[in-house]
Amino acid sequence: MNRVVTHELIHAFDHCRAHVDWFDNLKHLACSEIRAANLSEDCSFTNEVSRFNFGFKQHHQACVRGRALRSILAVRKISRQEAEKIVDEVFDTCFNDHAPFGRIPHGKKDAGFANRDYENRDRYYANL
Repeated sequence: MNRVVTHELIHAFDHCRAHVDWFDNLKHLACSEIRAANLSEDCSFTNEVSRFNFGFKQHHQACVRGRALRSILAVRKISRQEAEKIVDEVFDTCFNDHAPFGRIPHGKKDAGFANRDYENRDRYYANL
């Protein structure tokens, strides 16, 4: 349940922060899906083992890409090739955007630490 709520809250964060155009801009949708899959533990090692789908080299990125692709295909009537092209165009930028955590959280406790670090990211420079 935590994973699903986190996934949807990342979409809500994107909606508020980036003013996502959910209906007309497929790049916005793809970016939010990539971020949600990346930051919500959808592709954690334990989840992937339970799906009998795991690997070691670049597996997290492949999992995030695949889950974002499936999400887009589930909500839009576009071809798989078009969806893959859109995901590939925005993947690097969106995969490396870890807001509001600052890094990819690995578990509930680490998510709290990651968020605290993100909120304090400019603290040092604010006191200069």
